[in-house]
Amino acid sequence: MFSYRHAFHAGNHADVIKHLTLIATLQHLQQKEGGITIVDTHAGAGLYRLDGDYSETGGEAQDGIFKLLSQLDEAAAKKDAKPIPEALQAYLDMIASFNPNGQAKFYPGSPFILHAMLRKDARDKLRLFELHPTDSKALASNVAQLDAGRSIMIAREDGFESLKKMLPPPPSATGSKRAMVLMDPSYEIKSDYGKVAANIQDCLKRFATGTYLVWYPIIPRPEAHDLPKRLRTLSNQAQKPWINLTLSIGRNTDGTTAGLAASGMFVVNAPFTLKDKLREAMEVVGLRWRGVRVIAGQLSIVKSCVEWCHSKARIVSLNTNLHASQFVQKRFSWRRIGISIRNLHLRGIRDDLTNSP
Repeated sequence: MFSYRHAFHAGNHADVIKHLTLIATLQHLQQKEGGITIVDTHAGAGLYRLDGDYSETGGEAQDGIFKLLSQLDEAAAKKDAKPIPEALQAYLDMIASFNPNGQAKFYPGSPFILHAMLRKDARDKLRLFELHPTDSKALASNVAQLDAGRSIMIAREDGFESLKKMLPPPPSATGSKRAMVLMDPSYEIKSDYGKVAANIQDCLKRFATGTYLVWYPIIPRPEAHDLPKRLRTLSNQAQKPWINLTLSIGRNTDGTTAGLAASGMFVVNAPFTLKDKLREAMEVVGLRWRGVRVIAGQLSIVKSCVEWCHSKARIVSLNTNLHASQFVQKRFSWRRIGISIRNLHLRGIRDDLTNSP
């Protein structure tokens, strides 16, 4: 159960997509004044050396942050160099802040990234959970070096179980309740996939307005393949917008090559403008690796359209025996309202229309 140590994988391509998305999401949420309760269910050690024994043994940073930095430097040297997108620049600035000498020797995990982004005036709170005995001790030791005060709480507990007592969050200084949760277990046991989906479902019941980020590996395992589909279904059922990003570094994903070849980030209740920012950033990142996908579902946009279609669909189905979804596809111009049928995943909408009284 405790065989996974993130120190062997720090700074890899999965960290790049995870932390880029994490920073961009929190930056958007912090545009509002109200304080945010931030929960990291699987915090790890918090800070890692990229020139240490663990990282050099794994060697995964070479295909991650080092490759990104190297190729961005090469691109910047060209005369027709394009500006770096805002979300990607924010990620690079965060990494640089932990390496003031200009050499990438340290890589901040999500706890240190999140601590660096806490707002004292808004009284943001960070809650960290780590069950691994070695990593939890390292996390406590690393955080002790920070001037964190009461803004950070660390507990050696199961993040899945402890998350339940964090939601709904306490009111902020302005009286509002706001929360963001990062869930990135190691998935070293199959049950983690089911626990992630179950926890997201529970989170949406306990605090529907929270923003929930899930990292997941893309590997030849049924549970891994089904997880983003389950998260999409849960988001659609709760009528929450979502974003799913995937990044592949070019190795096979069928298990014939060693190491993780691809991973994804799923954001439940994603901020409205996040999709475009991440798409711009991931287009640049994708040029450095094999492929990138950014798929978004904005069910909050289509809600009024679904309600408008209810009565029309009932009339058509009664008079002409057309299925409600056929009416939507044939008679309603999705392009006119700027929504892609592919991105909306009409299955949930079909059920909604078909089952309407």
